[in-house]
Formats: sequence, structure tokens, C-alpha cells
Amino acid sequence: MATPVKVYGPPLSTAVSRVLVCLLEKDVPFQIVPISMAKLDHKKPDYIKLQPFGQVPAFQDDDITLFESRAIYRYIAEKYPNKGTTGLYGTNPLVKASIDQWLEAESQSFNPPSSSLVFQLVFAPRMKLKQDEALIKQNEAKLVKVLDVYENRLESSRYLAGDEFTLADLSHLAN
Repeated sequence: MATPVKVYGPPLSTAVSRVLVCLLEKDVPFQIVPISMAKLDHKKPDYIKLQPFGQVPAFQDDDITLFESRAIYRYIAEKYPNKGTTGLYGTNPLVKASIDQWLEAESQSFNPPSSSLVFQLVFAPRMKLKQDEALIKQNEAKLVKVLDVYENRLESSRYLAGDEFTLADLSHLAN
């Protein structure tokens, strides 16, 4: 039996969640290695060897170590093209380019306001922090504009990058 890949980080982290949902879609066995952000495990020397920026996630597949969730899920989709949901990262250069453009839209346009909203609306109350109402309104307005673009796109295709579920859609699930 193959050794499961390892994902380092708290599953509630959106970046870690992106990797986990890809592993689930691809039906790849994995092990979660807990990293306590509160205890600053992500800043300890042993972890910095895995993730030089001291963020989550880090990922190990035998002797391969990767960081950055979007790079990790591209690797997973490429390494396991015929496991689980196939075609997650496309089957030809044009499809991959379409997926990549929507992945960029997710990282540049969708993730910043949605992550801010997730923090303000979900985590701040749990951490007993005061919510920033102005920041919430500002990011809601930004997100509405992004979702309008998505809605327009989805009028002409089933999914963001075409008619098949891909990494472009999967990358949005964490938030």
C-alpha cells in the first residue's frame, strides 16, 4: 500500500482546506499533520524547513516537499490524472489555460475579499475580536462585483472553466 501524502496545517485553514478537498476529489490517501497556529508551530525551525515562509500548508509526498496550496493541488491533479475525479487540471493546453485564468481570478479577485469576510464573520467572533463593520461592507461590495463576473460566465458554461468540474471550481470551495 502506498504511503499516504502528508498535509501539514489546521484543516480549518482555507489554504489547507483547498489541498484536502483536492485529495478527496482525487481519492488520494492522506494524513493530516496538525500544526497549531496558536502555539506558533508554523514558525518553528523544523517546520520552516518544510515551508520557508512559515505559513500553512506544507505538503510531503515521499521525498517531495511543496508549499502554497494552489501549487500543491496542481501537483496532485497532474500526478493522479486517472484517480478520482479525472480532468481536474484539464487534458490539453487550452483547457489548462482556461483553468489557470480562473485560478488566477480566484487568488487575485475572489480570495482576498472572501477570506476577509470569513475571518470577520466566522473567526473574529470565535476569537472574541470585535468585527470591523466597515471592512465587512467594503469586502462584501468587492465580492459582489466578482460574483457578478462569475454569474455572467456561468450563464454560458456549467462551470467556470467549461462544462466539466475542474480545479477552477474546486479552488473556491474553501471559502
